Parts: sequence; C-alpha cells; structure tokens
Amino acid sequence: MSTFQELIDTSQDWLLDPSDPGPRYVAMRDIYADRHSAVELDQAAVEAHARGPIRHVLEHMTPEGWWSKAGPGYSPKYRSTVWAVTLLGQLGARVALDERVGTACQYVLENAYAEGGYFSHSGTHSGTFDCLQGNLTWALLAMGCRDALLVQALEWMARSQTGEGVALVTDRKAPVRYHSMKCGPDYRCSANGRLPCAWGATKVMMALGLAPKEWQTELTREATARGVALFFSVDPVTAAWPCDRNINRDWWKFGFPLFYITDLLQVAEALAALGLANNPRMGSLMKLILKKQSAPGRWKLEYGYAGKTWGSFGTLGQENKWVTVRALRVLKAVG
Repeated sequence: MSTFQELIDTSQDWLLDPSDPGPRYVAMRDIYADRHSAVELDQAAVEAHARGPIRHVLEHMTPEGWWSKAGPGYSPKYRSTVWAVTLLGQLGARVALDERVGTACQYVLENAYAEGGYFSHSGTHSGTFDCLQGNLTWALLAMGCRDALLVQALEWMARSQTGEGVALVTDRKAPVRYHSMKCGPDYRCSANGRLPCAWGATKVMMALGLAPKEWQTELTREATARGVALFFSVDPVTAAWPCDRNINRDWWKFGFPLFYITDLLQVAEALAALGLANNPRMGSLMKLILKKQSAPGRWKLEYGYAGKTWGSFGTLGQENKWVTVRALRVLKAVG
C-alpha cells in the first residue's frame, strides 16, 4: 500500500496545475506549503482571487455585502449571503486580498448576528442553531476576520454545549437560554428530535479547531472535549450517532462544497484540526478515506450543489480536486 506521503506526492502535479487556480491555491496552502516560498504562495492566492471561483462568487455580491436578498441571508438556499460566505471560506477567500471579502464579513456580523454571540437565520436569538453557528464562525475565521464579535460567537457556541449559565427553553425570562432549534447542551437540536446532532457538532468542532489560541478558554476546551466524546461514542465510520430517523446516507458521500449536510470526511477534518489525526479511534475513518480513492491520490465528487449555489465544482462521479484536497489534508495531518 502506498504511504500517505506517496499519495500526496502523486497528486502534486494534478492539483498544482496553473490553469486551475482555485484548487491550486488551497492545495498549495494546505498540502504543499513546505515546498513553496512565501512569494509563490502569495502569487497563488492572488491568482485564485483574480481568476478562480472566488472571483465568480464575489461578482454576484452587492456593494453592500449581500447576495440574492438583503437581511440575515439564510434564504434563498444556497445563493444568499450565509451560503455565499460559507462557500468563500472553503474556497480560500481572504479579507486581506479583496476588500469585498471584508465587506461580506461585516455584513454578516451586522445582519445575521444577534447580541451575545448568536449567528442566526433571522438575526434574532431564537434563530440560532449549531450548524449555522459553526459554519459562519469557521468561515469568518478562515477568511481572516478577527472582529471582536467572533470572540462572543465562540463563547456562546461553547457555552451552549456545556450548558453553563444557559437556562432551559421554557425559561423565557432568562437573559441567556436555549431556543427552539438550539434546544440544549451537548450539540442538541430540535431538528434531530432534540438529540445531539453530529452534523451540527461537526461544524462547531471545525470552528473551535480554527479558533486563535488567545481566544480559547476553559469553555471552548470543554465544548471541544464534549464534541470529541460524541464522535468517539461509536465507531465513527458507522455514523451511528443519536438520530431520530434512519442514518442519513449522505454521511458516506464525499462532497464539495459543504453546507449543513456533512460527510464523514469532514468529521475526519474536524478531528484532525484538533490534533487527533493519529488517535487510534480514527482508524476506521482513515481506512474509509483510503478505500474511496478512485486512483492513487485522487477522490471523486459524490455530493455537490451544481446549479444550486454560485459556481460548479465538478461533475458527480468524477475525480475532483476539491475533494482530493480535503482528503489529503487529513492524510497530511497524520504525518
């Protein structure tokens, strides 16, 4: 069997093709940074913003910073502001390289954020839930936004998992309480029958794993520990986490981009970002990732949003650079 490093080497020429600047930049940044100078990385980033899908997404943004419809930006799916910003984070967009990215981040903080750290589909406290909270916190951090409001977003996201200082849904007079969707600690969501939701937990863990060290607290560490405990409460490859219906088969479909639907590869990404890539309990996930190769160092697109969001990122069933970068990101973390 090829070593992980051999798979990374095998993919290099394909992923770093200059004619495809979008995935080229993300691959160079996340997989091959140690093989390139800072100047080369900067040039790749500039190219991705000038000619890649980042440019396409930003061309559809209004000067005020919104897509499709002004306001909190959750509707319509998957083209309004929430989805466009989440997509830009996955494409590698950076505040420092295009002022429109900063404008979009600021618009989200002014319209999809409620006082106290709640990212919300309605702009109010009651509209918060984990997958949205995690996706937007992660995306803004990934794009280089360091607004102080994100410190509050991380704190609420963590506190809502530990339950510290958060009243029950029914305590409507409490200044800080759970709401209709984010209904309880330990990643509970009413969309999952008030059970812990592994989709939402994945998004939250992605954000917690990206939080600057100086922003991490006992709360964020405790929330992270609870998320790890949830993921390792079963063999992760089974996706047999608490669920009020049949296990969603999309867990086993590796995709790009990712919105609230989650795949097992993103679970592996989240755990790897937290330094757990070599944990023995990751073994089944690693075997799944390797098994899904269509050729050494290449993975297919099995789930996507073609025709639904801004841009197309490959054809279903065909080898895909974006998915391959995601898989190699995990393998590289193993070292």
